[in-house]
Amino acid sequence: MKKVTLIIILVFFAACKSKKRTVSSSKKPTIEKREEVKVTEIETENGDVYVLPEDSGKFIEFPITSVQEYIDTFAEIAQFEMKAYGIPASITLAQGILESGYGRSVLAKKTNNHFGIKCHKGWEGDYDFHDDDEKGECFRKYNHPMYSFRDHSIFLTTRARYSFLFDLGHDDYRGWAKGLKQAGYATDKKYPNKLISFIEQYQLHKYDRGVVNKGYPETKPPKQYETKTHIVEKGDTLYSISRRYFVSVDELMKINKMNDSNLSVGQRLVVKSLKK
Repeated sequence: MKKVTLIIILVFFAACKSKKRTVSSSKKPTIEKREEVKVTEIETENGDVYVLPEDSGKFIEFPITSVQEYIDTFAEIAQFEMKAYGIPASITLAQGILESGYGRSVLAKKTNNHFGIKCHKGWEGDYDFHDDDEKGECFRKYNHPMYSFRDHSIFLTTRARYSFLFDLGHDDYRGWAKGLKQAGYATDKKYPNKLISFIEQYQLHKYDRGVVNKGYPETKPPKQYETKTHIVEKGDTLYSISRRYFVSVDELMKINKMNDSNLSVGQRLVVKSLKK
């Protein structure tokens, strides 16, 4: 049976979100009143299912001032992702700290994109442009960083070159740090050492133990999948469907032999689902 447990209430400042996809402007978002967002975790018998709250539609600013504040703000979200996808929370946090400048980089501030995830084919969400390897590259933009954390999990779990990492223990952060470099996640030769340094300096490995000690297995058992049909409803997008079934947009398009991301109400899509 499914057991629904309220895990955390995140309190934050909300900022107005533009209804249009635009290049970021110099105009500073207006800060509104404090709001509460309830984040609910749904656990099945094998502890695999975790859902995100509905998007509020408002861009949330996070004025982080230190690495420790970043950790305090996002540690539980990293643990949620660890439970759902098996990626050590310590690795997720260390990557977020490194790649977003603990939430203070220009890209992170204007997009809530903490892992530098680019738009890629099939992306239907908001976006912004930022100079990276090339000038004016397209990056995904999120109303809340938790959606960036989710896309980071999906990215690592849906690309074959990272599959060997999931044979490691959930708390083997050293193996994960070195494996990410081996798999080509980063070109920086010092990338593993930088992650390990953050993890050990700020004792991020304690968040891995916190998950394992609550009864989650140290290694995830092989998952058995089955195909099923999803009937497209009003408001569905490939991205929302990919979140629901824990697959990537690219995989959905490949399975359904789609040349573009257009959907129509009543359309039948083949999706993957965990066998019960």
